[in-house]
Amino acid sequence: MTIAEKQQEVIEEFALFEDWMQKYEHIIELGKELPLIDPAHKNDEHIIKGCQSRVWLNAEKTDEGKVHFTADSDAIITKGMIALMIRVLDDQPAKDIAEAELHFVKDIGLHEHLSPTRSNGLVSMIKQMKFYGLAFHGTEA
Repeated sequence: MTIAEKQQEVIEEFALFEDWMQKYEHIIELGKELPLIDPAHKNDEHIIKGCQSRVWLNAEKTDEGKVHFTADSDAIITKGMIALMIRVLDDQPAKDIAEAELHFVKDIGLHEHLSPTRSNGLVSMIKQMKFYGLAFHGTEA
């Protein structure tokens, strides 16, 4: 699936919930299913700056030129948010990640239902993932 297809899938999935409490519960469940980062990567080098909670993110380029992400967080909502981002961007070409317009965040109303600090953290997650895409794309030349 492409990033656009994955975004559409998330939008349709969140449309099934009637209120934001159900959506928060779903985000928490996504966090519980997140494949955890290797403990060796749970260090300062992999922490996302700008998040209120601690979020560790690792990215590796696969032999096929795609980017594989793993992550963890010490907060359940934040863990669900990074799991949602990974769901959309994981195993995609580096160039596509770097250039992605991640409209699903707005389309599902996530930004407007987060506290300002969590919203800033989400922006930091997106920036870091796109940065990895850009960095790995730069190594393709």
